[in-house]
Amino acid sequence: MSWVKRVVGSRPVQKAAGVAAAEYLRLVWSTTRFTLEPEDIYEQIDCDLPVIIAMWHGQHFLVPFIRRAEHRAKVLVSRHRDGGINAIAAERLGVGTIRGSGNLGGGFLGKGGVSAFREMLIALEEGYSVALTADVPKVARVAGLGIVKLASVSGRPILPIAIATRHRAELKNWDRTAINLPFGSGGRVAGELIRVPANADDVALEAARSALEAALEAATKRAYAIADRQQGA
Repeated sequence: MSWVKRVVGSRPVQKAAGVAAAEYLRLVWSTTRFTLEPEDIYEQIDCDLPVIIAMWHGQHFLVPFIRRAEHRAKVLVSRHRDGGINAIAAERLGVGTIRGSGNLGGGFLGKGGVSAFREMLIALEEGYSVALTADVPKVARVAGLGIVKLASVSGRPILPIAIATRHRAELKNWDRTAINLPFGSGGRVAGELIRVPANADDVALEAARSALEAALEAATKRAYAIADRQQGA
C-alpha cells in the first residue's frame, strides 16, 4: 500500500473528511429550494414504515436529509476506503450505518454481504428504514437482485427515490456521480412503493427488479427535469 493510501485511509484523515463532507452537504441542503413530488409522500408512506429506500449510485449524497426528525434510518455503506468517509458523514447527519455490500451476486461473501444483509433485516425488524443503492458496483443504472431479495425476506416495501440539484458537477465515472452544489433549485421525487412477495420465485424477483429499475429511471428523469426547470416541470 502506498503512503498516500495509508494517509487517506487513516482514521484522523477520514474523520476530518467525513465531517467536512457532512457540513458541506448541510450547506447544500439548506440553500437549495427543493420541489417535492408527490407533496404528500410522507403521509402516503407513514403506515408502511419502515421502508427500504432505493436510489442510484452517484445520487446518494443528499439522502440523509430526507429523514424527518421522528424517523429512524440506517444506510448501507461500502467497506471500501472511501466508504469510511461516507459512513462518518452519514453518522454526523444523524443516520446510522451498516457496512458491507448490497450485491448478492459475485463477491457477495467476500465484501461482508451476508453480515450486511442480516444487519439490514434486523434494522428493519427494529423499525429502522434502510437506504441503499439499487445498482451494483461498476454497473450503473441496472438494478441488482440484492435489494428485491431484501424486500422479499423482510416483508418491507421498496421506496424508489431520486434527488437532483440544478447546480451540480457531474463526474465522468462509472456511476455518473453528481456533486451537488449550493444556492439553487432542486427536485426530490419518490415513486410508488414496490412490494415483493415473501415466496417470490426467480420470475417474481426479476419482475420486481425490472419494476424498480424502471421506477428509479422515471424518478431520476423527473427530478432532473424539476431541478433544471425544463418545460412541463
